[in-house]
Amino acid sequence: MTGKTGKVLVTYGTTNGSTAQIAEAIAEVLRKDGLTVEALPARSVTSVSPYDAVVVGGGLYAGRWHKDARRFVRRHHRGLAERPLWLFSSGPLDASAAERDIPPVPGVRKAMTELDANEHVTFGGCLEEGAKGWVAGMILRSGKGGDFRDFTQIETWAGRIAGELTARGT
Repeated sequence: MTGKTGKVLVTYGTTNGSTAQIAEAIAEVLRKDGLTVEALPARSVTSVSPYDAVVVGGGLYAGRWHKDARRFVRRHHRGLAERPLWLFSSGPLDASAAERDIPPVPGVRKAMTELDANEHVTFGGCLEEGAKGWVAGMILRSGKGGDFRDFTQIETWAGRIAGELTARGT
């Protein structure tokens, strides 16, 4: 692939939309750097063959990546192994992701190794009133909800990806 004609997929597994918003922010940075980008829910992607690079994100729930992100990686394993790949997680409902690197959960670490992913990063999560699910309701009632996403950190990471892709000619 040459110049800035590369097509990048930013895909995600999300329950309440927080991870989707992170994916959209990443896609926007990549677009601003001249890349052609589609941001799509992981469950709606039928093939990775139209894309020259992929970013996959998933919300973290009870120490596991969102099921749609896990299924996406399993379903498209061969195609993902053949192109530049970055992974992100969104989850901690505190400031820890902004304060230090949080390693990937075991399932994501395994995918990183098997697919030779370039990088993984964990961003803070977001859980606010109206979130779906019994566990989400319990967390909110206990006063542990909130928005812990750091969009400056997210955009900086996306900028590094854009720099790597444009430097490779992707």
